[in-house]
Amino acid sequence: MSETVIEFKDVSKIYKLYKNDKQRFKGIFLKNTPYKEKRAVDHVSFEVKRGDSIAIFGKNGAGKSTILKMITEVAFPTEGQIHVNGRVSALLELTSGFDPEFTGRENIYLKGQILGLDTTEIAELENTIIDFAQLEEYIDQPVRTYSSGMKSRLGFSINVNIRPEILIVDEALSVGDEEFRRKCTKKINELISKDNITLLYVTHATKTAKDFCKRGMVLKMGKLVFDGDIDEAIEIYNNTIQ
Repeated sequence: MSETVIEFKDVSKIYKLYKNDKQRFKGIFLKNTPYKEKRAVDHVSFEVKRGDSIAIFGKNGAGKSTILKMITEVAFPTEGQIHVNGRVSALLELTSGFDPEFTGRENIYLKGQILGLDTTEIAELENTIIDFAQLEEYIDQPVRTYSSGMKSRLGFSINVNIRPEILIVDEALSVGDEEFRRKCTKKINELISKDNITLLYVTHATKTAKDFCKRGMVLKMGKLVFDGDIDEAIEIYNNTIQ
């Protein structure tokens, strides 16, 4: 059997919603400060095996992004247990972790280290990252001078070229122009087919999801309502958004 790389055991995530910023600040110190609870993820359990490619569907607010944040340890569960085994590369906020005063090349090293690589590993990947991002003449300019598209291309290139074991994509394939989007799609397909990476792909684009994934999960109001064949998942998801 394939190795389990992600496991959710009866996981819930509850956010405290305060009336305003003042009440939120008071809530840090005073336990009796009034708030409402929002259960963003509600007793969710699933397993992901190495090499799985899974599309995650759901309307806005269904809990998709919260699940990704917990896998990447940006957020932590209120209840339940999460186990992750492998180097995670997340295409969520592509430009997060950049220092605007650093050059593109310096940011490759900065973000590479944030993602767990040592200097030698980053140096081996440096030219590949630069070539993929198509930033040759700009790579030694400060990132603050880059357009938003240039920064996104650099962020995408770093994340897909660091040899990830688990790749998380949240609608990131809208990066750049049509030619670059095709290049991104081709790269992810190569990672799936040749490197046996595990893919979690959050999207509303069901056609694109079928290009990558054989399995689909459907979330509704924080609950996992379906986990199985991608075609059935798409049908159920389409019915939930009618």
